[in-house]
Amino acid sequence: MSQGEITEESNRGKITIFNIPVAWFLIILLITLMAMYTGNLPAGMIGAILIMMILGEFFGWIGDNTPILRSYLGGGAVLSIFGSAYLVHMNFMPEETTGIITDFMQTGGFLNFYIAGLITGSILGLDSKVLLKVGSRFAIPLLAGITTAILLGGLAGLIVGDGVIKTILIIAFPVMGGGMGLGGIPMSQLYADALGNDPSYYLSLVVPAIALANLFAIILASLLNGLGNKYPHLTGNGNMMPGLHYGKKKTTHTMSHMGIGLITGLAFFVISQMLGEFIPLHPLAIMIVLVAVLKVSGILPEIIVDGANAWYQFVGKNWTYALLVGIGITFTDLNVIMDALTLEYIITVGIIVIGVTFTAGFVGKLVGFYPIEAAITTGLGMANMGGTGDVSVLAASKRMDLMPFNQISSTLGASLILFLASIFANLL
Repeated sequence: MSQGEITEESNRGKITIFNIPVAWFLIILLITLMAMYTGNLPAGMIGAILIMMILGEFFGWIGDNTPILRSYLGGGAVLSIFGSAYLVHMNFMPEETTGIITDFMQTGGFLNFYIAGLITGSILGLDSKVLLKVGSRFAIPLLAGITTAILLGGLAGLIVGDGVIKTILIIAFPVMGGGMGLGGIPMSQLYADALGNDPSYYLSLVVPAIALANLFAIILASLLNGLGNKYPHLTGNGNMMPGLHYGKKKTTHTMSHMGIGLITGLAFFVISQMLGEFIPLHPLAIMIVLVAVLKVSGILPEIIVDGANAWYQFVGKNWTYALLVGIGITFTDLNVIMDALTLEYIITVGIIVIGVTFTAGFVGKLVGFYPIEAAITTGLGMANMGGTGDVSVLAASKRMDLMPFNQISSTLGASLILFLASIFANLL
């Protein structure tokens, strides 16, 4: 039994937050808030990590212990995102602190740091036959979901009167486009090149759809988790297919393992960035393919595979709620979401996300996947806000092991959406 497991066992039956006795955690929270409000929170990684972890674990604990929020609205994952976004929206968080966290998330690259560890460890931790068997069928429900989004978006445009092609371009494609970096920003530039106007004009049109769809995706992820708990035959509890179980490998990990895993994740990320200079794919998509190929080939030594798995588990266990706070503060603008809250707009986005999720689950079932896992990966993986959305959706659905599959949807799927957008834009 590891030291962490011993600590968790000794705390069983006690009220704890982050395995710390609640009274001591609240003392740490109070000290952190005092530092924040008195301007004494250190800049850079120290201040950012501290406030993100403390707020994340606090919001996570409240969300995961509040019955309705826990069961139907995403629990701690949703509260971490929107609770922190609300602090910024209401100016309860000092601008200095907001700046520290934003710099750490964007300039400091914490999101990519987190995702690199999750992609590397989760893929290398899979059985090779899982990658081969799942990968050969994955495109079918994904393509079915994209087709559903186009059809529902066009139908909504026809009924509301905004135009079939326009609604597909401004709502359906942004919903399915992999977030801002992979979808909204390049899509806006593409529309500007094809239709005229400044890219910022189109960006203001697509951002509400991206943000609102991400909210729907997080809520649906939580509902799918509840559905799986009620009807266990619909889910593999993180396994994509019946008979292919890839739970966490029972290994005693050392500090050395985690160091090796850290280096492995960062090295794969850097290699993928370099390959992205020559290969016309997003670096994260290249990273997924590269790690998967090396895993299937069996050429990586066991120490690297075990190290990546150890680091993946550390990152997922300790930094998920912290990252969600960063997502809420940096990427979640409540003003943008509220500005989009017309009834027609909400209904259109909601119907698309729900329709895509149902279609992906249904078609996924036909090709041999568990319907809930298919819906989360090939449905919500397309409809959420890219890397940030993947983390949020998988945290809400309590299936972080599905990260490599969601990243396939968010990266390779987003590239396909941009290709389709270039075709549809020329139809106006």
